[in-house]
Amino acid sequence: MLSVIFIGRRNPLGKYVLSRIFQTLPVIFGVLIISFFLMIVLPGDPVLSIVGERYDEKTVEIMRDKLNIDKPLSFRFFHFISNTVRGDLGTSFITNRPVLSEIMEKFPNTLILAVSAMFIAVLVGVSLGVYTSLVPGSWIDKAVMVFALAGISSPVFWTGLVFVLVFGVHLAWLPPTGYGGVEYIILPSLTLGLRSAAQITRLTRASMLETLNQDFIRTARAKRLPRWKIITKHALPNSLIPVLTIIGTDFGSYLSGAVLTESIFGWPGIGRLVLESILKRDFPVIQGTVLFMAIIFILVNLIVDILYGTIDPRIRAGERN
Repeated sequence: MLSVIFIGRRNPLGKYVLSRIFQTLPVIFGVLIISFFLMIVLPGDPVLSIVGERYDEKTVEIMRDKLNIDKPLSFRFFHFISNTVRGDLGTSFITNRPVLSEIMEKFPNTLILAVSAMFIAVLVGVSLGVYTSLVPGSWIDKAVMVFALAGISSPVFWTGLVFVLVFGVHLAWLPPTGYGGVEYIILPSLTLGLRSAAQITRLTRASMLETLNQDFIRTARAKRLPRWKIITKHALPNSLIPVLTIIGTDFGSYLSGAVLTESIFGWPGIGRLVLESILKRDFPVIQGTVLFMAIIFILVNLIVDILYGTIDPRIRAGERN
């Protein structure tokens, strides 16, 4: 750890990365506080959710003592923090399994869906955005912008139901719901990725149009560099910063669990786990998944911040100043 800090002090990029990591720590601690008090303010009694309608007072007292509910708030908070640091997020009321095991069992499925959706979004969004920036005002440009506007305006649950009805029921090209082979991931990843693709398309186009009017692009053209080289080597890398923001934010939300998409298509991910836990009032699973999703989202944004500094040295310079 000391060697990492020493290298960071001598390396501008390392110093920038360390700065971003230290700025993330208070955010994570704040998430721990919110997750703890969220379970306190939620309506309902977790003990009554465990014992059911038919119970006796002695059983309730035993469960309250086991869950530390009768303990002072400060004791419960430090007990929660210490357990979380050790990776103990509690035990599910319904399955009696560790919450972390429940989460890690579902997380790979959510990861597959998130990567698939983001691959579609980046491939479609960046390609269309770059192409339309080269032919502004053409009929192709206008058609793509209509697609982008429709994609941004369409709610995910509506798009998902339309895909199920058209491709799963009427045409029967793909399974409408369920989990299995590659054919099962196509509809949910398209549903999740098209909205991001529309946003990335508009942002890439706008950023590319601005970059293509910069002086260094005119200099590259004056040097008679090939057009493809001007676009890929000069224009596109300088247009990626705002696009990375959308990619990072959306990918973080996908990894945090796409509740609607996973519920519509019956995809066994974290989003569906959260929904089922809420319906069953499984408080430890709710608390654990909310905490896990928040930390994942924070870490993804940390990675995006580091990529900012890697791609654009001006951001690192601003950090030093």
